[in-house]
Amino acid sequence: MSTDCLFREDSYLKDCSATVVALTETGGVVLDRTIFYAASGGQPGDTGTLRSANGNAIRIANAAYVDREKTEMTHSPAVSTGLDLKIGEPVHIAIDWDLRYARMRMHTALHLLSAVLPYPVTGGAVGDREGRLDFDIPEAGLDKDEITAKLAGMVAASVEVRARWISDAELEANPALVKTMSVKPPLGTGRVIKRMVENVHALTVRAGT
Repeated sequence: MSTDCLFREDSYLKDCSATVVALTETGGVVLDRTIFYAASGGQPGDTGTLRSANGNAIRIANAAYVDREKTEMTHSPAVSTGLDLKIGEPVHIAIDWDLRYARMRMHTALHLLSAVLPYPVTGGAVGDREGRLDFDIPEAGLDKDEITAKLAGMVAASVEVRARWISDAELEANPALVKTMSVKPPLGTGRVIKRMVENVHALTVRAGT
């Protein structure tokens, strides 16, 4: 059963109810829906708390996809013994919001950087305190002060960042929408699982969502 990833429609959700649909051999908990972002695209998975039907609070140390198509997600408890969860049991989950929000801010900042530097992206990482993007730049000579000024200008102008889904056909017709050279979004579901982030400067596929 696929996991309904609520964060893809509303990344500001902090908690929700869910149902246990599977328990993995490694101690992971698979839910019918979640607000936990799974580790992907250079961004670590969310941490938080799962509260069982009997009121026990279980600390969640990470979330990760268990299939290549990224349709099913497992939540990994910090302690995998003595969970006493059952398939079909209703639970309530909550993410560590301050950590998530810090990562969201860094993620958006890196998208602005990718708009300022019009080069293919070969890698990157998103953290709550720092992040990075690796670019395929044909020649050196970038002006750090100019780049900083452009980024500051976009922030000062409160440039709107929007998200929308794109279809498989739309991406295949315009592959340049994907700036990440090393990681391509999975196709075959009718629409691209990753979202399109738009601003007045560029169109890029958001990594890791």
